[in-house]
Amino acid sequence: QARQLENELDLKLVSFSKLCTSYSSTRDGRRDSSDTTPLLNGSSQDRMFETMAVEIEQLLGKLTGINDKMAEYTNSAGVPSLNAALMHTLQRHRDILQDYTHEFHKTKANFLAIRERENLLGSVRKDIESYKSGSGVNNRRTELFLKEHEHLRNSDRLIEETISIAMATKENMTSQRGMLKSIQSKMNTLANRFPAVNSLIQRINLRKRRDSLILGGIIGICTILLLLYAFH
Repeated sequence: QARQLENELDLKLVSFSKLCTSYSSTRDGRRDSSDTTPLLNGSSQDRMFETMAVEIEQLLGKLTGINDKMAEYTNSAGVPSLNAALMHTLQRHRDILQDYTHEFHKTKANFLAIRERENLLGSVRKDIESYKSGSGVNNRRTELFLKEHEHLRNSDRLIEETISIAMATKENMTSQRGMLKSIQSKMNTLANRFPAVNSLIQRINLRKRRDSLILGGIIGICTILLLLYAFH
């Protein structure tokens, strides 16, 4: 019974998918040929879709019930609990049921999305036709609205570009900060590893400072002597 229902579901799902595909292609062809052409077969396709959806849901419900009965049979006391073949068969039927259920819901959702999109596009086309048939003032107002909308889109694009540039600058500054920290840590590591070099550098700095003080004192004394000699 499970295999029979699975075969029926497979055929129904194929037909269901073809119906959705033909619905989309029919609507696109009519829209490309003429915007004002009425959708003659839309209602019949919708009725066929509803009928097939109900039939598939009924088959899925029957297959679910059979899977539950098989699960009860495998869990009964008279059946060995470690029968690998039965468990594999049951798991296989469960996977098939899950795949069919997922495919059905996916196809149904796609069909409903296409139908909703077509309804929205139909209302938009009607609005466009009403605008086209309106007075010149309405057309001028519509053009102004479209221009304002384009200006807003350009402003949004400029703001997004500015934000992206700021984010890139922030990332570059962060990377440079990390590089400087790594260089500082390496220098500290070298200074800790070579204390003798560090002490030598300190002595050199002290000697330079001492030489600078001596030189500054000599220059100051010479300046004072020159001033005394000049005023005397």
